[in-house]
Amino acid sequence: MGYRVVVAGATGNVGREMLNILAEREFPIDEIAVLASSRSQGDEVEFGETGRKLKIKNIDNFDPAGWDMALFAIGSEATKIHAPRFAAAGCTVIDNSSLYRMDPDVPLIVPEVNPEAIDLYRRKNIIANPNCSTAQMVVALKPLHDAARIKRVVVSTYQSVSGAGKAGMDELFEQSRNIFVGDSAEAKKFTKQIAFNVIPHIDVFLDDGFTKEEWKMVVETKKILDPKIKVVATCVRVPVFVGHSEAINIEFEDEISAKQAQAILREAPGIMLVDKREDGGYVTPVECVGEFATFISRVREDPTVENGLVLWCVSDNLRKGAALNAVQIAELLGRRHLKKAA
Repeated sequence: MGYRVVVAGATGNVGREMLNILAEREFPIDEIAVLASSRSQGDEVEFGETGRKLKIKNIDNFDPAGWDMALFAIGSEATKIHAPRFAAAGCTVIDNSSLYRMDPDVPLIVPEVNPEAIDLYRRKNIIANPNCSTAQMVVALKPLHDAARIKRVVVSTYQSVSGAGKAGMDELFEQSRNIFVGDSAEAKKFTKQIAFNVIPHIDVFLDDGFTKEEWKMVVETKKILDPKIKVVATCVRVPVFVGHSEAINIEFEDEISAKQAQAILREAPGIMLVDKREDGGYVTPVECVGEFATFISRVREDPTVENGLVLWCVSDNLRKGAALNAVQIAELLGRRHLKKAA
């Protein structure tokens, strides 16, 4: 016996990826509904590679009563309207927006890191999915934190344009094409030209000079992993279509060597260690696309601090950073609480 599952925002990058992953992982589904705004009503989307086509329904007049869970990828404004409605009807919401992440009554979950926190979901019947850059980082940090207790993290991100949605991907493509033929590369979605450039600015600026994306990495890491960890981030948009990369400097309370860290990461859930100290012996965003794992490379000791490590972390942001993590939350919810599937 399976679940009755809703995917809301099924026409977007993340929603389509959710459908792909539900199919790939053979998530136990008795019935599935795909929702979007009224503009997409009646359109069809593919359910992974099953060959099955699903017809889009209008989320505004969809009745969530009797449905087990809903994976939301519809943005904060629409989530504010629909998540409480679905939750009140008994349909557990797994939300990919930032709306509920810091709500103390809503668990913020990365299944490899804090699965036990999902037990709080009954407070609002809503579970939050973290920011894409946070998700892959805490997967890398968790086993190391368990081994040597992390004091401080300094992270610089190199985030792909798919993190800004289809409009971001379209802008990179159009600007690249225009530059090759000698046309202007006007910035519309981003604040500056993204093609052949990097932009040290994601989301809005806050009063302290950090951006909201950088703030999210700090507060979400503390909520998911440990409130005592000090985190500082610089988030940069780069001309890559899919795949976020991070250079992470970690300071520990206890001594830990690069070899010890490699051995720990090699066995850690959700991680693939690719760390050969030779040309090409590391993973780049191009190679992580379509993969479930968070890839770790270039693990080395930081000689500038006591008990310090530096590493390189790469993941498909549409998967682990969003859709995969949401499906893993759904699997965890089923195992720990719903237990309907055979």
